Amino acid sequence: MNSTTVFIVELFLLVAGSVIVGEIVSRFGQAALVGQLAVGIVLGPTLLGPVIGLPTVSAEFTGLQILATFFVLMMAGLAITPEQIYATGVPAAILGVGMFLVPFLGGALVVHYLYPALPWTTEWFVSLTVSITALPVLGVMLTEFNLMKTRFGTYLLNGALVNELGAVTTFSVLLRIRTGPYSPWLDGAIAVISVAVFLSAILAVHYGVRSLRQLHLWGRLVSGVRDTWRSREAGFAFLMVGGLAAALFSQAIGLTFLVGAFYAGLLVTPESAGQREHRQLTRVFDAITWGFFIPLFFALVGLNMNLRDLVTTAPVLLAFVALCLFAFLAKVGVGGAISLGLGWNGSESLGAGFLVASRGAVELAMAVILLSLGIFNATEFTIVAGVGVVTTFLSPIGAGPFVRRVGGASREPPEEGLRPWIGAALPLPSQEEPSRPPLP
Repeated sequence: MNSTTVFIVELFLLVAGSVIVGEIVSRFGQAALVGQLAVGIVLGPTLLGPVIGLPTVSAEFTGLQILATFFVLMMAGLAITPEQIYATGVPAAILGVGMFLVPFLGGALVVHYLYPALPWTTEWFVSLTVSITALPVLGVMLTEFNLMKTRFGTYLLNGALVNELGAVTTFSVLLRIRTGPYSPWLDGAIAVISVAVFLSAILAVHYGVRSLRQLHLWGRLVSGVRDTWRSREAGFAFLMVGGLAAALFSQAIGLTFLVGAFYAGLLVTPESAGQREHRQLTRVFDAITWGFFIPLFFALVGLNMNLRDLVTTAPVLLAFVALCLFAFLAKVGVGGAISLGLGWNGSESLGAGFLVASRGAVELAMAVILLSLGIFNATEFTIVAGVGVVTTFLSPIGAGPFVRRVGGASREPPEEGLRPWIGAALPLPSQEEPSRPPLP
């Protein structure tokens, strides 16, 4: 077969396999990403890769992987609105900051002792990637437990939102320190300034649109463009142009395109795009992302993993198991302790702790970027992705017995302004308007 035929065959195996297996595992209470990752692992160097010719991600897939990473991060940003950030509330903010900082700082010490040969920046990157709570996977589990539209669910989701925002911003600073041309202190200072410049620009755009909306000018502008623009799917085109522009801007000031894609999605809301236009463009974006890029992204992550590297010797395997235990128990302990300290009962607190222990798309997107830059090698990438799979698998199993006891005020609808992230970027679900599926 020629190279084009080989590429199409490989693409078919990855996408078809991840779609089918992801659907199967979701019917057993697991996030689809577990099955999608498993497809990549089976087809990759761990099992069948050497036999069928898929030993690792080929050059043909590199561009697709970068594009898939862009779509995944923009999807994560689209799930959040600035208004949600304002309305997060002190308890959820405390939870989000605590369940990020404690595993992040403690994880750096654990990684240092488990893997003493790693450069100190790589230790921090590994610690960062295992300290993120998967906001989208959390949404999946809360939906399964019928807790999505409750105070309990909203509290956890908004805490995960704070966690994710802090992690993405911290990642951009660490990446600048690792790849910058100067000393770590100078590169760190430049990174902080770059983050401040980028976030100031994002806030300026947000408040500019908000001011125009209050003056009743923004709606007229959106209507004027809609009535005069002749090209089809103009809303999706504007979304792509804006997202790519933000990614280029973040790259130009020394930050990764991941940051630009994530925060660009955050700016696209029904208020900024218009209710009808927002529904249309998100439908197109969801169809492309869910139907192709998300299954492909997780399959390629699995393809990059080689689990044989984790079982070469007993010490290597024990170090991986120890990191998994820390990553899982740190989240369970911190999430449960903070929830208990804020007045939740024992079952609710333990349920919250187990639920926030899941991982998901954002840290894997970070790991993909670090692998492409040579900061992670194949073994380090496998460790990070493996921790994500293990904790995501254990999270709903551990949470089940406790969240079923959640009752009383915790199951009441959230107060106004504390909406769960799913549905925040779209009108609330109705018979005519189905809710958008959560990101794996």
